[in-house]
Amino acid sequence: MNLDFQKTGGLVTAVVQDHSTNRVLMVGYMNEEAFRLTVETGFATFYSRSRQKLWLKGESSGHRLVVREISADCDLDAVLLKVDPLGPGVCHEGYESCFFRRLEDGAWQIAEPRAYDPNAVYRGRP
Repeated sequence: MNLDFQKTGGLVTAVVQDHSTNRVLMVGYMNEEAFRLTVETGFATFYSRSRQKLWLKGESSGHRLVVREISADCDLDAVLLKVDPLGPGVCHEGYESCFFRRLEDGAWQIAEPRAYDPNAVYRGRP
């Protein structure tokens, strides 16, 4: 199956969902190499737009994502990864999901407790 990496400048959007709970954990981006590595290794690999390089999710924290299922959208320019997360959370700010803020009365509120201390995991470099 050929994904359309060219439509969006060489990257496809990757939505990451917990295989067991169906909770959306994060959104990342993949170039062709990141997608290939994800398929080959079974661990989610992304392309960092800010650092301009590949990154294996969990390479610093150990909180890897074991890929159980991959789906593509109808335009073939986005993928859905259903994963088993290894670790208490995927968010570099210490939460289970990167979607830990909820809009309430026009203001963003933190809607859940931290799952882990990011300073301890990243040694002060979240």
